[in-house]
Amino acid sequence: MAVNGKVKEAKGSNANIFVRFFSGIKAESKRITWAPKKELKKALAAVVTFCVIYVIVVGILDYGFSNLFKLIFK
Repeated sequence: MAVNGKVKEAKGSNANIFVRFFSGIKAESKRITWAPKKELKKALAAVVTFCVIYVIVVGILDYGFSNLFKLIFK
């Protein structure tokens, strides 16, 4: 903490430090502005769509490479 331009060392036990840390987290979480439901649904749809496409692409690549290795090492 700064007092009159000088840095003052934090005094107290570790428990006090943790209490202040979590109090700060609580105060910051109250300032969060959450997205409206409509935007949240759009973002969720985009993430799910991307995940499905990613799974399909990785599955196709896995199938292709496994068949390729079977042909090479046969």
